[in-house]
Amino acid sequence: MRRLTSLLCGLVLALTTVLHAAPASADSRAPVIFVHGFMGKGGQWNDMRTALVQSGYPEDRLHVFSYDWARSNTTIARQLADRVDNVRGQHGADRVHLVTHSMGGLSSRYYIKNLGGTETVDQWISIGGPNNGTNIASFCPSLMTPCKEMRHGSSFLNDLNGDDPTPGPVTYTTMRSSCDLIISPTSSTSLPGANNIQVGCVEHISMMWNRGVINHVRGVLS
Repeated sequence: MRRLTSLLCGLVLALTTVLHAAPASADSRAPVIFVHGFMGKGGQWNDMRTALVQSGYPEDRLHVFSYDWARSNTTIARQLADRVDNVRGQHGADRVHLVTHSMGGLSSRYYIKNLGGTETVDQWISIGGPNNGTNIASFCPSLMTPCKEMRHGSSFLNDLNGDDPTPGPVTYTTMRSSCDLIISPTSSTSLPGANNIQVGCVEHISMMWNRGVINHVRGVLS
């Protein structure tokens, strides 16, 4: 009888351990920070966040970084650095994933390259990013700093792309569309050292909620 009681107690203890370990395992995934683009807003990530939650990503680990897109990308990068530190502290995480759209790829790359992000970022994803500039930026007012920074051959991009454009142990992924009229040429999104993906014919803004793009993001984060 004593042996049976000990066996039952052991089974109960083992079951309790498994039940408590299951959510901890799910919560061990790195938190994600979404960074919108020029003239963008955080709500544009709602569809992607919902899709990730439906596929099992913990909702409390999906964070949106909203910012004043009229500021320089260096200023935005410093604000992003603070947000990354805040999110890491909130979850006790060593690293985060950054999912970016359009100009959001530039401030996040500046953070990684110049503000210590190589030590805090695991996966970096650029969706329709002007990583090497875009022709349309030439039509923006010159007084608007981020427009100047997105022009081909700008001093900001030359510095960002100089030496190693994809530094550190970060895994870099870019996604470009053949029908993106905002990023021209569309090949501007691609970077040496990154996994450069062609997602088909998707309009620039629609890439944020396009099912195919979301599936690519889900695959990278998994």
